[in-house]
Amino acid sequence: MKDLSQLREELDVIDREIVELYEKRMEISSQVADYKISTGKKVLDKEREIQKLNAVKALAHNDFNKVGVEELFSHIMSMSRKLQYQKLSQQGASLRLPFIPIDSLNIDKSRVCYQGAEGAYSEMAMKEFFGKKVNSFHVDTFKDAFDALEDGSADYAILPIENSTAGIVSEVYDLLTEYESYIVGEQIIEIRHCLMGLSGAKLEDINTVFSHPQSLMQSSRFLTEHSDIRQISMKNNAFAARKVAEDGDRTQAAIASRLAAQIYGLDIIVDGVNQADSNSTRFIVVTNRKVFLKGAKKISLCLEIAHEAGALYHLMSHFIYNNLNMTKIESRPIEDRNWEYRFFIDFEGNLEDSAVKNALRGLREEARMMKILGNY
Repeated sequence: MKDLSQLREELDVIDREIVELYEKRMEISSQVADYKISTGKKVLDKEREIQKLNAVKALAHNDFNKVGVEELFSHIMSMSRKLQYQKLSQQGASLRLPFIPIDSLNIDKSRVCYQGAEGAYSEMAMKEFFGKKVNSFHVDTFKDAFDALEDGSADYAILPIENSTAGIVSEVYDLLTEYESYIVGEQIIEIRHCLMGLSGAKLEDINTVFSHPQSLMQSSRFLTEHSDIRQISMKNNAFAARKVAEDGDRTQAAIASRLAAQIYGLDIIVDGVNQADSNSTRFIVVTNRKVFLKGAKKISLCLEIAHEAGALYHLMSHFIYNNLNMTKIESRPIEDRNWEYRFFIDFEGNLEDSAVKNALRGLREEARMMKILGNY
């Protein structure tokens, strides 16, 4: 039996040969790229890749090696495609993106809508982003906000996209794919929920509490300690505060912001009923124009990929290869397509960066669907 050092020496020789052959293969791939550029052929030839994988698998002598060979050549062909995308950029075949870079948002002359009523956290986020003198109006639902952008009654909408404790606002994610709307900014605000009721009401008086489902979830520890209080969901915290004020019932309370208590003349019964010491919500600023600020540093994408092994991994490799930092990935089920998912990805970069264009070229060609949700 050979000792370990001998075996390692033999592996070193084979590895050098593998590297030499890999570099030879990539040189030929470069020539393939030149040919495709000159003829206008697409980089990805799915049928050819399937045929090639089946051919190399057939060369292996056992089932374990067949799987390994398939995975190895999948990676090699992926690297070949990335080289071809890079050459496309180097030879001037730049990726055309229908987004216009702008110096600033036209805030002063814009009309902004938010979901909820006066006193909603969305209103607070809007005023933080646009200023207290913003020309604004509110709508009942998230869909209403997107409709306002579509029909031109609003230039911008501000919408919650995720909370640090309750997670994503799935409806907003879904609407971003349904409408031709794009993210141009974001605003993060601290969330501090208060239990509020009519003037003079005390905690022992309350038997019903109204709030948004996420706010009820964020306040679950407090509500569990007071399990005799019935919980009723509302579309928005400010709606809940307004209902308590309008109903005039001492047994009712709302969980909402301090601002909502001030607006609707309610007393704060318990301050800070949400259990997390640090609770923030990220809001996005959306418009119906394909624009982005020249100094934007974050890109959001939506992708649909083939429902097959390794599909997500190969798409993610475009971020790694182009040295792009992916900061978030979420998935949402695709309606009427069982067990298929749409992926939402945030990563650092600007649409004018060459590395970003290289990654987007590969993603666009290899995904079933790609939508740039915004650069902000």
